[in-house]
Amino acid sequence: MTIGRVRLLTQLRDVQIVDRDDRDCGIVDDVELQGGPGEGLRVTAILVGPGAYRARLPRWAMRLVALIAGDRMVRVPWGEVAYISSTVQLEQPARAYGLAEAEDRARRLLPGIGGVDAP
Repeated sequence: MTIGRVRLLTQLRDVQIVDRDDRDCGIVDDVELQGGPGEGLRVTAILVGPGAYRARLPRWAMRLVALIAGDRMVRVPWGEVAYISSTVQLEQPARAYGLAEAEDRARRLLPGIGGVDAP
């Protein structure tokens, strides 16, 4: 699948992710890139969850984040991205990637948030 040029910082990072059923399932916390000196650089996956920004935070801050939100990270292969618009649309349901667990937990605690009730 070809999506075209994407400006990683302005068009992809921190963008809402929705699954094929238009269910919110997190935001793009980081991207995984592949390539080396003299080679082209390409996106191989989107990374979702607090563990994705471990390298960007000071150790003390990551400890605090982990206490509050955990340190889990989900890697979604780039080939699973259907398209990018104002959201990143995935090919499969959130559960196929291990996404939406935090949203499910929040819906159980606070019914009515997120627009769709957990099954």
